[in-house]
Amino acid sequence: MTDLKYKIGAFNSENRTVPVTFTSGDITHERTVNAVLKADGSYDRAGTKARVEEVARGVAHKIGLGVITVPPPEPEMPAVEPTAD
Repeated sequence: MTDLKYKIGAFNSENRTVPVTFTSGDITHERTVNAVLKADGSYDRAGTKARVEEVARGVAHKIGLGVITVPPPEPEMPAVEPTAD
């Protein structure tokens, strides 16, 4: 398993998700994860952290298989020379 770290962002109450950034070496993978809610409908921080840890295991496995990799660099746009009209 890869050395994977993650950072959980702010809870989005509208769609009931949290943004998560997973990092392993040079690889950064961002995705949203469904939040866990308590019986009263409020955000369950501990439950969501446990769910993110489950997702992290899958992300680490995909990184290990090479499914998630460092994206190729963006191609540079060719310089446009000004035209004299």
